[in-house]
Amino acid sequence: MLGRSGTIRGCYTLEFWQYRALSSPPPELHRVHYPAGSRSRKSHAEPGAVQLSSAQINQVLKANEYSHTLPRGPASHGVLGFYSNTLPSNQPSEDRRSNATCLPGRGGVLFGVFDGHAGSACAQVISQRLFYYITVAMLPLKMLQELEWAVEEDRAVPPLLEWHKHPQDPSCLDDGAISFHSLRNYWQERLEGEEDGEQEEGVTSALVDAFCRLDYDLSVEAQAQLLQSSPRSGLALSGSTTCVAYVSSGVLHVANLGDSRAVLGVQEQDGHWSAISLTNDHNAQNPDELQRVLGEHPPSEHRTAVRHDRLLGLLLPFRAFGDVRFKWSPEMLNQLYESGPNVRSAVSGSVWGLPPHYLTPPYLSAQPEITRHLIRPADKFLVLATDGLWELMHRQTVIQLVGDHLTGLQHQRPIIPRVDMTLGSLQRLLLERQRRVQAVLEDQNTATHLLRHALGDDGYGAVAPNRLAKMLSLPSDLARRYRDDITITVIHLNEL
Repeated sequence: MLGRSGTIRGCYTLEFWQYRALSSPPPELHRVHYPAGSRSRKSHAEPGAVQLSSAQINQVLKANEYSHTLPRGPASHGVLGFYSNTLPSNQPSEDRRSNATCLPGRGGVLFGVFDGHAGSACAQVISQRLFYYITVAMLPLKMLQELEWAVEEDRAVPPLLEWHKHPQDPSCLDDGAISFHSLRNYWQERLEGEEDGEQEEGVTSALVDAFCRLDYDLSVEAQAQLLQSSPRSGLALSGSTTCVAYVSSGVLHVANLGDSRAVLGVQEQDGHWSAISLTNDHNAQNPDELQRVLGEHPPSEHRTAVRHDRLLGLLLPFRAFGDVRFKWSPEMLNQLYESGPNVRSAVSGSVWGLPPHYLTPPYLSAQPEITRHLIRPADKFLVLATDGLWELMHRQTVIQLVGDHLTGLQHQRPIIPRVDMTLGSLQRLLLERQRRVQAVLEDQNTATHLLRHALGDDGYGAVAPNRLAKMLSLPSDLARRYRDDITITVIHLNEL
């Protein structure tokens, strides 16, 4: 048993069985950093739909909300707690989320949002396995040796993680034996070939290594299953972007693949809120990322490696887990595609077939971009969210809404009428404040508060009930035209 449930509400436990064969380690990859980018707000038309009541709106918005408070003191690592919520657009949702406390070693708290594409399979696997790889990558070798001895002697393996999970979040793994086998290979290879290190640089390299190793293991597992014509060999054709935050002893590390984002909420001395981006989007809108991709292929491919702002004209993110059709050799992909109906039935038809102009793979990377940040007193919270939120709201708006919600500024700011303000203007101001106060009182969960505003924004900082009702009542075949799946985790910082 390598995981245990959290202390609040439903959490899951992941069991692994033991296998022994070793696999080769992935090639060493180096850290790359790019300057922060930004994305403009995405507009959309007002849809028509069946009207929902206020109670029905709240039922939909709050169905997946979750919160957890950490104990005060050094064990919290500077995290007070978190709020989280997810709202599907696809059926089933392709987003996933994970939150856990690392138990052994240096400890710390892990948070992640995972945005799947071509199905939810890859996001599901990554959301359950990545935190174990990160923990193993950061554990001192002495502790890894104790784990290995426990397995060899058939003793109980101490838990590595304490999960904090909503009871409705998917949590079942049907390949526990393979997962444990791969994870054990990873720690065995660390024991055979590494020296211990506790420097901060070690966290950065550990995060990079954990991401790359898990992606490598998924590829190896898929190839092994391919030989058996297993439907699971086709699951590697799906993919997932990932954004993970790791907080330990007042230091924040963010590891990012793709276009989910981590934005820091900073309260200035005058009380105003500032938004600091800790991630960059890995797509064609990031000039540095575009040049990285083009630089990895010959000049003859510069017109085909990225077409219509997509990798090979097909994939928007330039970094992701899975998506082996952008990583494997053409020979291996043809073998996958010829493996029969069992594999074909496991994946979306949109990912079937060799991509055009597939000449010099790999085209897609699973190497994360790492940002390290020393948490300051002014750093109050971190927002992790999939791109479904950032397509609807600017980061400054997100931080302002969270800051106002957490501090209750709507209650505290006195209304001081201007000299030229009419009674009608004052009345509208009072009504606007009343709506905002009601929204704060209605949502105890900050992530839910963000969802309400993202979908119901009236353009003036308040929620239009009719618009919110229409957006939430769209049938599943129409919802995807107006918004993506949205997953949000708001992490409260400070108070070591």
